[in-house]
Amino acid sequence: MEIHDDQFFFGGVSAVELAKTYGTPLYVYEEERIRENFRRALKAFQKYYADFRFFYAIKANNNLAIANILRQEGAGIDAASVNEILLAKQLGLGGEDVMFSGNFLSDDDIRQGLESGVIFNLDDPSLLPRVLRYGKPELLAFRVNPGYGECEVGSFVCNAGPDAKFGVHPDQVLDAYRAAKAAGIKRFGAHMMPGSSIRNPEYFGFITGLIMDIIGKVSRELSIDFEFIDLGGGLGIPYRHEDAVLDIDAAAAKVAKVFKEKIAEYGMKPPRLMMEPARYFVGDAGYIIGTVHTIKDSYKRIIGTDIGMNVLARPALYGAYHHIYVNGRERDHRKPVGLCGQLCENTDFWVHDRPLSENTTLGDLVIVENAGAYGFGMSYQYNGRLRPAEVLVKDGKSWLIRDRETYDDMVRHVHVPDHLK
Repeated sequence: MEIHDDQFFFGGVSAVELAKTYGTPLYVYEEERIRENFRRALKAFQKYYADFRFFYAIKANNNLAIANILRQEGAGIDAASVNEILLAKQLGLGGEDVMFSGNFLSDDDIRQGLESGVIFNLDDPSLLPRVLRYGKPELLAFRVNPGYGECEVGSFVCNAGPDAKFGVHPDQVLDAYRAAKAAGIKRFGAHMMPGSSIRNPEYFGFITGLIMDIIGKVSRELSIDFEFIDLGGGLGIPYRHEDAVLDIDAAAAKVAKVFKEKIAEYGMKPPRLMMEPARYFVGDAGYIIGTVHTIKDSYKRIIGTDIGMNVLARPALYGAYHHIYVNGRERDHRKPVGLCGQLCENTDFWVHDRPLSENTTLGDLVIVENAGAYGFGMSYQYNGRLRPAEVLVKDGKSWLIRDRETYDDMVRHVHVPDHLK
């Protein structure tokens, strides 16, 4: 994003042009920023550990245009459901280019996951007997909950530690791999999630040590040569302007140092090191453009836009912060105002007392920053408000990569019995 004469541009295309061409609310993604983010991180980790690979957690943004950018850069896909495996297949990826990390799986999930031939990453040892009823994964991992996790975007998002629903308790990991080996499975990996949106490089070295102490003991006791260790995601981005940027080189150096030390300590054959970020690649490459439709002066001034909690759920869901701009008015004097969407819910009043231009008026464009991850993917229909369009921008050009929903989309799969007509 660039600002010229108080006007906002994305990939060389002005916010005004994008709104005029595609309407609002509108998700906009900068292709070059996604590529830069991926290349920066990959260079850092391969600098310190050559046998390293990224998988992309497609749940964060499942638009196939976005995922294809990361596929071109060399990423595999981390899939949390069977449908995300199918998305990977549509990208031309399968087999060991895809990690299936579903949790609380149904029998149908298990059967389809096995049929797909992807890496099977089990969230709990209780799943193993059910998996074996349908077949044996070629390459099996267990998702380990190391007993500790951190999160910088709210406790609801912390996916490791005692309060997380994910992963195998450390005391159960050895028995889980023992049972899998006894069942005749020959190839193994290991996986964990360290937390969410972490910007402290020291933490990544610390959490690497936790999982390596667990897996190193398994490797030594069961004589398993692990083919990969997947450290999950958790690479953070700054949502507030005063927040520090993650030093990705320092994080990579600390991970690799601990990783190598633990390999030597436990006499392990060096496995591939993997991670599966999403937010770090796409989060700060995405924006939402909305329009001011109403300004209400009551107990406080409230700016009403077409960016509701159905368009961006994170603030209403768990209090997430997103920086907001008003196109053409960043030089104005500011005063604290509220900002809301158009839904009949008070949680749609998702910004309170934010300093914005006191001259904001009807028709102005509002821009929401850091919306590339867990934005559109968490949007939904409510009050008859439909999902926005998505656009990709690069070098002064724009491409529509998802149509705006219509009323026909809302009722397409609804069937009314004849006796109710």
